[in-house]
Amino acid sequence: MTTKAQMAKTRRPPKFSSRLVRRCELTGRARGVYRKFRISRIMLRKLALEGKIPGMRKASW
Repeated sequence: MTTKAQMAKTRRPPKFSSRLVRRCELTGRARGVYRKFRISRIMLRKLALEGKIPGMRKASW
Protein backbone atom coordinates (compact mmCIF):
# COMPACT_ATOMS: atom_id res chain seq x y z
CA MET A 1 0.00 0.00 0.00
CA THR A 2 1.17 3.50 -0.78
CA THR A 3 1.98 5.87 2.05
CA LYS A 4 0.65 9.43 2.24
CA ALA A 5 4.19 10.74 1.71
CA GLN A 6 4.59 8.77 -1.53
CA MET A 7 1.26 10.07 -2.86
CA ALA A 8 2.20 13.66 -1.96
CA LYS A 9 5.55 13.25 -3.70
CA THR A 10 3.94 12.01 -6.93
CA ARG A 11 1.52 14.96 -6.99
CA ARG A 12 4.41 17.46 -7.09
CA PRO A 13 5.80 18.26 -10.55
CA PRO A 14 9.13 16.44 -11.03
CA LYS A 15 12.38 18.30 -11.60
CA PHE A 16 12.91 16.30 -14.79
CA SER A 17 10.17 14.78 -16.97
CA SER A 18 11.78 11.33 -16.90
CA ARG A 19 11.19 11.14 -13.13
CA LEU A 20 7.42 11.14 -13.52
CA VAL A 21 5.83 8.20 -11.67
CA ARG A 22 2.35 7.20 -12.75
CA ARG A 23 0.24 5.87 -9.91
CA CYS A 24 -3.25 4.45 -9.73
CA GLU A 25 -5.78 7.14 -8.80
CA LEU A 26 -7.70 4.71 -6.60
CA THR A 27 -5.04 2.64 -4.83
CA GLY A 28 -1.74 4.43 -5.41
CA ARG A 29 -0.14 1.37 -7.01
CA ALA A 30 2.87 2.30 -9.18
CA ARG A 31 3.09 -0.83 -11.34
CA GLY A 32 0.71 -1.88 -14.08
CA VAL A 33 -1.06 1.48 -14.48
CA TYR A 34 -3.03 2.08 -17.68
CA ARG A 35 -2.40 5.62 -18.93
CA LYS A 36 -5.79 5.98 -20.58
CA PHE A 37 -7.72 5.26 -17.39
CA ARG A 38 -5.03 6.25 -14.83
CA ILE A 39 -5.88 3.17 -12.76
CA SER A 40 -4.03 -0.08 -12.12
CA ARG A 41 -4.73 -3.29 -14.00
CA ILE A 42 -6.26 -4.85 -10.91
CA MET A 43 -8.75 -2.03 -10.36
CA LEU A 44 -9.47 -1.87 -14.10
CA ARG A 45 -10.47 -5.54 -14.11
CA LYS A 46 -12.56 -5.15 -10.97
CA LEU A 47 -14.45 -2.12 -12.29
CA ALA A 48 -14.92 -3.72 -15.72
CA LEU A 49 -16.44 -6.87 -14.22
CA GLU A 50 -18.79 -4.71 -12.13
CA GLY A 51 -19.87 -2.91 -15.32
CA LYS A 52 -18.68 0.50 -14.15
CA ILE A 53 -16.54 1.20 -17.24
CA PRO A 54 -18.79 1.88 -20.24
CA GLY A 55 -18.05 -0.14 -23.36
CA MET A 56 -15.66 -2.55 -21.68
CA ARG A 57 -16.46 -6.22 -21.34
CA LYS A 58 -14.64 -9.47 -20.81
CA ALA A 59 -13.13 -10.92 -23.96
CA SER A 60 -14.39 -14.25 -25.27
CA TRP A 61 -13.53 -15.92 -28.58
